[in-house]
Amino acid sequence: MHLRRALVLGLAGLVAAQSGTPDLITALQSQNSSLSLLIGINTTGLSSQLSQLSNVTLLAPSNTAITKILNSPMAGELSQPGILQLALSYHILNGTYYASNFTNNTPMFIPTHLTNSSFSLVTGSQRVEILAQNGNVTAYSALRLPSNFVTTNVNFTGGTIHIIDSLLTVPTNVSYTLRASNLTAAVGAVQAAGLNTTLDTTRNLTIFAPSNDAFNAVGSIFNNISMQTLAQGLEYHVYEGLGYSSTLTNTTVKTLSGGSLNITVINGTVFANNAKVTIADILVRNGVVHVIDQVLNPNATGSNPQLSASTTTPAWTSASAGTAGVPFTSGIAAPSTTVPAASTSATSTKSNPAMAVKTGAVGAAALFGGAAVMMNL
Repeated sequence: MHLRRALVLGLAGLVAAQSGTPDLITALQSQNSSLSLLIGINTTGLSSQLSQLSNVTLLAPSNTAITKILNSPMAGELSQPGILQLALSYHILNGTYYASNFTNNTPMFIPTHLTNSSFSLVTGSQRVEILAQNGNVTAYSALRLPSNFVTTNVNFTGGTIHIIDSLLTVPTNVSYTLRASNLTAAVGAVQAAGLNTTLDTTRNLTIFAPSNDAFNAVGSIFNNISMQTLAQGLEYHVYEGLGYSSTLTNTTVKTLSGGSLNITVINGTVFANNAKVTIADILVRNGVVHVIDQVLNPNATGSNPQLSASTTTPAWTSASAGTAGVPFTSGIAAPSTTVPAASTSATSTKSNPAMAVKTGAVGAAALFGGAAVMMNL
């Protein structure tokens, strides 16, 4: 009951119609069969705490979404209003977006009301990805966890409401996200190079993170590598600027190492030099991570990307696979729980097969974003 009350109060403090509270409340009550857990506890409190926001889109958690939290062992901790306020602010989009505004097969990265710097080190405010495909609309949040739209265009005077079947998960820092996504080689390499703080706290980063298989394929290059060389190599995988997949075009960017990196888009598939983006748009506190199928070579900047892996020129032509396991993974604990997460191939018109994102922290409670992030920082 405390969590249910806190949910309503948290929502009340965040969303309101410009011309008066009854309009929003009436809109919510019209969906009582789906939103009763959200609106049925303290309607008076909801009314009294409405602020004067307008031109917003509310992604309203359904009874199913809230039940996941109510039934979790951490429901008591999640009753803290401050945590709920942060999490719920991520469910409010800046601007009114009706279902018809979401372009088919092209992901949109929409600013939310989440501006707290503990969870948003991007210009403006933290984003959520919205993707329409085959008549269905899905919101993707941290770790590409999907929240499906089950009812759309419940309009009120301050905007519109879409009901979703899972709560959004607030993005967290790069270090946690790489580990939770089972990119353990990248985690170990970043630690060995001493780049955790840089990657976790620098604003507006785009990171191309090689998969474990990519690190293993060139394992020999890491034999006796110096910390300085490793750091420079990893910095070549990062640039300042928000490169969400649908905004990327053929261009050259300056990386943190100072080197030039070629970005190419072929039929909706994104390449960094010759490395293909295999999992796009993993949102983090300070930007976005794309998983790639090769370790980039700062000294091989020529770009001739190919859609077929068999015809792609490797970045490290003389490298060989590691013989002692995946590099940098010794002592890096793999996440214990697998959570399915869909992914898109950049701006492709079709989805890649679903990726199993592993995380030891994402469970029913972690679906509630801010609370789980705080507990896992």
